[in-house]
Amino acid sequence: MTTHDHHADPADPHGHLDGRGRRFALVCSRFNDLIVTHLERGARDALLRHGVSPNDIETIWVPGAWEIPQVAKAVAATHRFDAIVGLGAVIRGDTYHFELVANHSAAGLARVALDTGTVVSNGILTVDTLDQALQRAGSKAGNKGADAATAALETLTTIATLTNNTPTS
Repeated sequence: MTTHDHHADPADPHGHLDGRGRRFALVCSRFNDLIVTHLERGARDALLRHGVSPNDIETIWVPGAWEIPQVAKAVAATHRFDAIVGLGAVIRGDTYHFELVANHSAAGLARVALDTGTVVSNGILTVDTLDQALQRAGSKAGNKGADAATAALETLTTIATLTNNTPTS
């Protein structure tokens, strides 16, 4: 059995990511917007750094993380975007609600990707504390919005390579 390494340079695990001509929808939760605005900014900045035009990035705000998968599915149905990045923050409270929202949003985004064939990346934080969320929204732990946007672009690149049967390097 032959294997193919789709990344020629192990020092650059993302390969060369070129977002020119790609369109992205950032579906963002207004709930915990203190955090989500930083995630959205990080995602947008990452896409711009990889050549995506500002006009090719659209931010769509929804009430909370629960609604992100449903709106992501509607976005995918428009066929206007190459990828969708879900961005939100679910912070554990004293009730079971945290588990419901965290599980629903993650499973829902995965289902949208598999059901529609549209690349969907999950940038919804699920954390125990506000401090943990702040750390992951541009502080000590980087910006998970940027990570999710980069993951979407890398997934698009990998799929394009596989369907075109051309090397990524």
